[in-house]
Amino acid sequence: MIRAHGEYEIDDDLDRLDVARIHDWLANSYWSPGISRERVERAAVGSSLVVGTYLGATQVGYLRVVSDRATFAWIADVFVDGPHRGKRIANAMLRFALEHPAHQDLRRWILATRDAHEVYREVGFAPLPNPERFMILKPPGGQ
Repeated sequence: MIRAHGEYEIDDDLDRLDVARIHDWLANSYWSPGISRERVERAAVGSSLVVGTYLGATQVGYLRVVSDRATFAWIADVFVDGPHRGKRIANAMLRFALEHPAHQDLRRWILATRDAHEVYREVGFAPLPNPERFMILKPPGGQ
């Protein structure tokens, strides 16, 4: 599926991803510092949806969805390259994912963010109603 966003193109084609560029972005992010390229590639391949945004042949944005495509989806690794921020690309990628035909009628979508709450709020996300119900396991060496 491909959708225009101004001069940009949003696409769900796994083969179009610039894995080296995505790896550079994520390895230097606050949420996955130092992540290996192999892990970035494995995460993309194992995701139920990957979304790339392109200006011509250059990838400028990335987002992936982890889902069973029936009940639940997790939005992860949302990134827009610095020179392209402020053009509502993250918002457009989120809407692309939320409207994607393979991810309809889910009971819930979740994500985590340190500093982009307003971006997510604009597409309908809200704080967890019962955060005390959620738990996390971080296995040793799971980086």
